Amino acid sequence: MRDSRSVLVLTNPYDVTADVVLRLLAERRVPVVRLDPGTDLHAGASLTASYRTGDQRGTLRTASREIDTTRIRSVWVRRPSPYEGPPELSGQDRRFAAEQALWGAGGILASLPGAHYVNHPWSNRAAEFKPAQLSTAQSCGLRVPSTVITDDPHEARTFAAQQSGGVVYKPVWNTPYRVDDQPHSVWVREVRAAEITDAVSVCPHMFQAKVDKAFDVRVTAVGARLFGVRIDSPDLDWRYRQDLMTCTPIEVPASVARAVAAYLAELRLHYGAFDFAVTPAGDWYFLECNPNGQWAWQPAQTTAAIAQALTDQLEKGPDT
Repeated sequence: MRDSRSVLVLTNPYDVTADVVLRLLAERRVPVVRLDPGTDLHAGASLTASYRTGDQRGTLRTASREIDTTRIRSVWVRRPSPYEGPPELSGQDRRFAAEQALWGAGGILASLPGAHYVNHPWSNRAAEFKPAQLSTAQSCGLRVPSTVITDDPHEARTFAAQQSGGVVYKPVWNTPYRVDDQPHSVWVREVRAAEITDAVSVCPHMFQAKVDKAFDVRVTAVGARLFGVRIDSPDLDWRYRQDLMTCTPIEVPASVARAVAAYLAELRLHYGAFDFAVTPAGDWYFLECNPNGQWAWQPAQTTAAIAQALTDQLEKGPDT
């Protein structure tokens, strides 16, 4: 008998990457509910949870469906909008409503009994901290470039001066930034010790020994399945001009695959987008892992395989 429990997809209405998986779930006749809680709960949708000794119940109502939240088999936490409060409110009233929605609705959606999360939102958040990524990568046996995260300008300059192959700067978090009221991206870039000013003291900065790389690799992990893509780019940061990069499938070495599996287990992830720099000698250096990284930009064959793997994860539901 076909499992009638629904898959809940938490994402914004403009997420075309999610659409790829939603089409596959539809082809498999898996019931799906799409929700953007940060906005939909102010536009007609509602969410209720009740807790009694020995009993937990919940109801999610959208414009088209009413769902028993105890019957949700899987939750895909893709790219939901931030909780910003009802648009008709302003100031502290809107901030209050936004915080209550985050801790209330967000808490309910993160505590659905028996649901399989890809990934659990709390695991996603914990895995986004760069220091945690580097520490976990080291403990799992991955090579990591020499790195310092500091708000001490002297420590930063000393570290940079000690790296014979050069140093790069990267932010510890991709905070939205504007220049002349226009969105501005902070790319990974090479810096010299003399360029590091006392402005470093304002907040922690991340400096990393530059890897003498032959190419980059993106490894997309979905459960135990790994999809490797070699990235050749003229830029230090291949994201800067993606139209100039080329991508080709690549085999992931067994030692790296084992370390990636250990990394996912340590941080309780079922999905992760790993970035590596590979040297001419064939050494793979871990750079970061985005627990909710994009994947639909990769070659069509790889994108299709990742979509199928994610669909399998969501369809199977919790492990038994």
